[in-house]
Amino acid sequence: MKIFINDIPVLIKKSTANLDHRQFDVIIDEQLSKVSHKRLIDDVWVRNASKEDIDHLLKLMTEKKFRNLDALTFTVKNRSETVNYLKEKFKVILAGGGVVSRDGKVILIFRRKKWDIPKGKLKKNEGPDVGAIREVEEECKIKVALEEKICTTWHTYLSNGKFILKKTYWYKMTCLDDSKMKPQKKEDIEDVRWMDFDQTRQALYNSYRTIRHVIKRFYRLQNSQPV
Repeated sequence: MKIFINDIPVLIKKSTANLDHRQFDVIIDEQLSKVSHKRLIDDVWVRNASKEDIDHLLKLMTEKKFRNLDALTFTVKNRSETVNYLKEKFKVILAGGGVVSRDGKVILIFRRKKWDIPKGKLKKNEGPDVGAIREVEEECKIKVALEEKICTTWHTYLSNGKFILKKTYWYKMTCLDDSKMKPQKKEDIEDVRWMDFDQTRQALYNSYRTIRHVIKRFYRLQNSQPV
């Protein structure tokens, strides 16, 4: 399970996972409540973490930006139990979105001064594929056809003082009609633009790690050069 917290990827793996210690800059074995946040830099591995350790750090990361932390990996004895514990701590919201492509180009939207891809919350009893199509068509004013699923992402944020865990389903989509394409202003979208591979790669420098992760998975499915 990979969660993005304040745009930092956090992975939860079994203690038996075969990890190479050489890929990490910092390895922590002690109780996390006693660890200074200044030690959390670059790629960090927390070994034999307890549920309380993870809960403590995830909340801290949701409230505070760790600008020097690139990625965080937890290894735990019981992964499924830990994941369920975390889900109980946060309100889970479901969302759907897609990477729309045609003729070697993809659609990116410019929202809140960052390049993004269209997505939004699912309605009650709405399937993720149906909701993803609806959100993409509403935000970009286009018509699309659904293809295969790209991946699922999780990320946390604070809303009115409450911790939210958003699960987003991402799909490949093909554009059927972009003759009326324009940004949905009420969703704070300023621009909707077709971009080729090089333009997309450049735009992702001003984006979110979550979005870069989805785009990379998309190009991998396309058997194209990764961004």
